[in-house]
Amino acid sequence: MRASKTFVATGCITLLTAVLGACGTKDPPRPVADPAARRSTTSGAVVGFVGEYGSHVWLGVPFAAPPVGGLRWRAPLPPQPWTGTREALAFGSACTQYASPFGGVKKGREGTPVGSEDCLYLNVYAPRFAAADVPKDAARLPVMLWIHGGGNTIGEAGFYNGGNLAAQQHVLVVTTNYRLGPFGWFRHAAMRNAGTNELDRSGNFGTLDLVRALQWIRENATAFGGDPNNVTIFGESAGGTNVFSLLLSPQAHGLFHRAIVESGGMQMSNVDEAEALADNGGGHANSSNEALLRLLAADGTAPDRDAAKSRLAQMSGADIERYLRGKSTIEVLTAYPPIAHVDMIDMPKVFRDGVVLPAEDPLQRLGQPDGYNHVPVIFGTNRDENKLFMQGDSQLVHRILWIIPRIRDERHYNLMAEYMAKMWKANGADEPATAIQSTAGASVFVYRFDWNEEPRVLGTDLSVLLGAAHAFEIPFVFGHFDLGREGNMIFTTENEPGRKALSAQMMSYWAEFAYTGAPSRGRNDHLPEWTPWNESAAAPKFMIFDTAAGGGVRMSSDTVTTASVLAAIDDDPRLPTQRDKCMIYRDLAQWSRNFTRKDYPTAGRQGCAAYPIDAYPWG
Repeated sequence: MRASKTFVATGCITLLTAVLGACGTKDPPRPVADPAARRSTTSGAVVGFVGEYGSHVWLGVPFAAPPVGGLRWRAPLPPQPWTGTREALAFGSACTQYASPFGGVKKGREGTPVGSEDCLYLNVYAPRFAAADVPKDAARLPVMLWIHGGGNTIGEAGFYNGGNLAAQQHVLVVTTNYRLGPFGWFRHAAMRNAGTNELDRSGNFGTLDLVRALQWIRENATAFGGDPNNVTIFGESAGGTNVFSLLLSPQAHGLFHRAIVESGGMQMSNVDEAEALADNGGGHANSSNEALLRLLAADGTAPDRDAAKSRLAQMSGADIERYLRGKSTIEVLTAYPPIAHVDMIDMPKVFRDGVVLPAEDPLQRLGQPDGYNHVPVIFGTNRDENKLFMQGDSQLVHRILWIIPRIRDERHYNLMAEYMAKMWKANGADEPATAIQSTAGASVFVYRFDWNEEPRVLGTDLSVLLGAAHAFEIPFVFGHFDLGREGNMIFTTENEPGRKALSAQMMSYWAEFAYTGAPSRGRNDHLPEWTPWNESAAAPKFMIFDTAAGGGVRMSSDTVTTASVLAAIDDDPRLPTQRDKCMIYRDLAQWSRNFTRKDYPTAGRQGCAAYPIDAYPWG
């Protein structure tokens, strides 16, 4: 599996699809409503149930009107009210996507369309209170809104159980869906007619769905005992990117008060990439106009791409809008081919449109006093981020009998993973922390997750194959390790004491941050102090999360930048030849975010022009 640099996975802790199958838990029996869990929202009454961790749970609560029919490709509207009491006992539909081993959606054969456009539902987890005892006034609880990952094209809120975090740390946890792929991010001139507003015209519908979820929390948190004036947004991978987008979005101003970015990044598309044709104007291969050409060819309106371009040139804006709105959900989705084996879509998303998101470079905006929504922030990454993706690359890992994984060259595998993760840390944590620290002061915190105590399975040491891979921190943050038969192979009785102790520490830090805006020593004030990001060269800068066997929870000052990662490759004695160095530079160009194919030929002091990137392997 050779993924593009836009490939970002969700929080699904799966090992190998071929060995372990798709991730997720079995469908549980339908729960029984608890009369004590009746609450009144602005749209109507809901009743929930008692979840597995003893918390109250409300599932499938609508936070916006279904974005179907004329509301497709429009900014979200508030939900329609209902009469009577709505039973909130089952998750709402996942948003339209391709079924993927990384998505957490349990129904559907891999690579086939699943979900629905009617998907704007959220889930609420709260400590268990009788209706008369729901916290009020100063006793209200911090609210934590979880934003799932999945490259913004797969995933769903229902994969994440917030019950233990809510019950153990006395917080309100909300998990939310948002529109994905071409339903969440779509810009076309034909959609900017006289009946639209600037939010409709932005194309950032998935981002606006998250803003709408925050508005719902502002309107309804008190009904569940939550404090609408103390809201923490936290998300992983693409969910972390979406946290970045909310930090930058004027529409989200004042709707949240802390932010946590787990393994996120600032991959945001410009409007030309989003709309223009690929062969004239700098558009992406999956821009809206490229997808439109495929639709015209797929339904027989035009026999091929050239004919589709001619036909498109003859269509008015009204014709194009009518044509696009007449397409079914499946027709729209299948106009965007998925990435093989992961079933995400490589497409423009999270547009720098100048309305919902600034048109300028997001990292530069974070360094400007008025460039973002000022709140305390945590940034973090995992020590072996890319191993989750590398284990599926046949150039790196072969399979005995097509099933049992074996690393081809363990030395190169680990070197590649090391530099990939350092680059991710630079782009997703250290550089944003440095940028924002100049205006945020002592309210910026950074971590690295190092846990790698996986077992040996079928003769493969998973601590080497996977290590502290992308998304592996999520069960620790939620205190929920039951990911189904497949994912649970990572979690054994041998590693249970250490991981549960580490999970308790991480939940405590996350909750303390939600309560106060600083993780400090955790909720019970007895953990190692997590101090703010500090620009002083010798000062500790970030927290390392590991079990006692791995060195424990501790502060470190081993920071990185894009420039320092590239320079380290040049000076690494483990890479004695220029060919060795260029192999790592090539890997960075293929996988990372701030070093691209155009940078590759001049990489390092000697450059890599002698080793053309497309001619690999080089003899």
